Amino acid sequence: MDVALEIHPIGPWTVVEIAGELDMHSAPPVRDRVIGLIRDGSHRIALDLTKVDFMDSSSLGALVTCLKRARERDGRLVLVGVNGSPMKVLSLTGLDRVFELVDGVDELPSD
Repeated sequence: MDVALEIHPIGPWTVVEIAGELDMHSAPPVRDRVIGLIRDGSHRIALDLTKVDFMDSSSLGALVTCLKRARERDGRLVLVGVNGSPMKVLSLTGLDRVFELVDGVDELPSD
């Protein structure tokens, strides 16, 4: 299954809604798109994983790369709506303690 992206602003945040499966084939284009947003000046990125029904460990590298790029530019990257398979992968690897997680876009930090 392919992954679909929708990008829109919510306040100071650039929200990237991801739908589908994140795996070794679909994660690199997502990573490249998010890195492009950061390079183009988006300093607050929210990756909305609410509609991601499957995520494997190979996609973690893409998420970590995005986080590192955001931090290199004094930016912030937040994961939104993490549950099911994505939460299991993040928890098993301990990355649930590395990423900032919020339940919904209405809970994005204002600072």
